[in-house]
Amino acid sequence: MSSERTIATHEVPFAEALGVLRAAAEESRLRILALLAEGELSVSDLTDILGQSQPRISRHLKLLVEAGLIERHREGAWAFFRLREGRAGLVDPLIAGLDRQMPPLSEDRARLEAVRGQRAEAAQSFFARLAPKWDHLRSLHVPETAVEAAVLDVVGPRPIQSLIDLGTGTGRMLGLLAPRAARATGLDSNHAMLSVARANLERVGLSRVDLRQGDIHAPPFGRGSFDLVVVHQVLHYLDDPARALREASRLVAPGGRLLVVDFAPHELEFLRETQAHRRLGFAADQISGWLADAGLGAVETRDLAPMAQAEHQLTVTLWLAAERREIIEAESERAVA
Repeated sequence: MSSERTIATHEVPFAEALGVLRAAAEESRLRILALLAEGELSVSDLTDILGQSQPRISRHLKLLVEAGLIERHREGAWAFFRLREGRAGLVDPLIAGLDRQMPPLSEDRARLEAVRGQRAEAAQSFFARLAPKWDHLRSLHVPETAVEAAVLDVVGPRPIQSLIDLGTGTGRMLGLLAPRAARATGLDSNHAMLSVARANLERVGLSRVDLRQGDIHAPPFGRGSFDLVVVHQVLHYLDDPARALREASRLVAPGGRLLVVDFAPHELEFLRETQAHRRLGFAADQISGWLADAGLGAVETRDLAPMAQAEHQLTVTLWLAAERREIIEAESERAVA
C-alpha cells in the first residue's frame, strides 16, 4: 500500500473551505494534522508528543473532528484518531507542503518515533509471553513462509482496492497483503493483540493501515465494503464459525473475494487445552457449504500437508471464495476461450 495519498483536486464550496482553514490555522492543530498524516494516534500519544494536557488536546481534536478533517474510533477504553477519508481536498497540499525537517515538526516527529518505540517494546513483551505456545503450534504444520506463498499465489496479481483481515491478531496477513491494497483494515476483539499488530506494521512502514477493535461476529462495516476479505487461522477459535463466515461474506463487494485459511480436520485434542482451540479443523465440504449458504462460491481449495509424516501434524487448507458475479464472469471468460 502506497505511503503517499493522492491529492484531491475537486473544488470545495467556499463555506466548507473557510471552516477547514479555520480549524487548521492554529499551531497545535496543524501539528496534529501533520502527525496524523504519519498514521493513527491515541489521545495519550498526542499528549506525550506535544507536551500538552489531555483536556487541551481533546479540545483540538474535537474541533478537527467537527471540521471533517479527522475521525475518531474507539478501541476498548482508548480512542484513536486518523485523517478522515474523503476530507476536504485542499488540506492535503497544505499538509504535504510542510517542512518536516524544521522545528516544531522535526521535534514532533522525533517524539513520535520515541512513542512508537515504546509501543513496539510493550507489544513485543506481550508477544514474548505468548510466543512459546505459538511456536509449538507452528511446529505442527508447514512453515509460515509456505502458507504466505500459497496465500499470494491464490490471491494472484489482481489489484486490491479494499482489504480487511478479520481477526488480524499480530497483523501478519496485513503485513503480507496491505502493500498491494489501496486501503487496508484489520479487525480484532483483543486490544493487546491490536497493539502488537500496530507495532509490527509500523516497523515495516505500514502505519496507515486502519486497525479496529470489534467482534468478528458483528463487524462494524457496511455490506459490500471490501473486495478482499481474509479470515486467517481464526475459525478454529470460534463457537460459531458458520456465523462468522456469514458476516465475512456480507462484507464482500460485488465481484469481490473471501479467503479462508485454517486447519483440515485432525484429532489433536490437546490443542483445546494448550491453544484454546474450539474446533479441531474443518472439512473442505463443510467450509464450502457454509460459503454457499452465505451466497458465495468456493473457487479454489488448496491443502498444505506437513512435510514430515510424524505424529501430531496438521494440514493447512486455503479456501478462496468469490461473490457470485465474479464466478459467473470467470465461467463466461472460460467459455469464450
